[in-house]
Amino acid sequence: MQASQPSNVSTADTVREPVARDWLWKPWYAKLWWAAIPVYWVGAAASLKLPALAEFYTSALAGYLNMLFFPLTTLLVLGLGFIRAWLNRPLSGDPLSDEEIDELEQMRMFEDDWSGRRSGQPDPAFDIYDPRSGVLYVGNPNGINSGKYL
Repeated sequence: MQASQPSNVSTADTVREPVARDWLWKPWYAKLWWAAIPVYWVGAAASLKLPALAEFYTSALAGYLNMLFFPLTTLLVLGLGFIRAWLNRPLSGDPLSDEEIDELEQMRMFEDDWSGRRSGQPDPAFDIYDPRSGVLYVGNPNGINSGKYL
């Protein structure tokens, strides 16, 4: 038996670009929504001749349904998943080098955690004892609380 050989297939070949139809048409709820749009608007057109339908299509509920079954609303709502996937796609098929991965880890390590406050603590931007407050920080020699202006 031979040991398994690593394949020469690059990640660019395996990563597929996001396709809009995967979000706009393939899910069952998308098909149902798109199919209901012409049914609703045919009923709205028929309400011009049929008084029984006219009563429904002039109600407040029909106003909300107009927005729900407006095709651009459907496109915007279903397209959000596609836009998110399209923005998160890799820009090139090349994998990151070790240096790039280390740089990203360093950036992540030095990110300020603004949500790490305990209850009752002031926001770091307004706390004169927190270096993240900029010129308000007591230890800042150019700050207004440094004693330079007193």
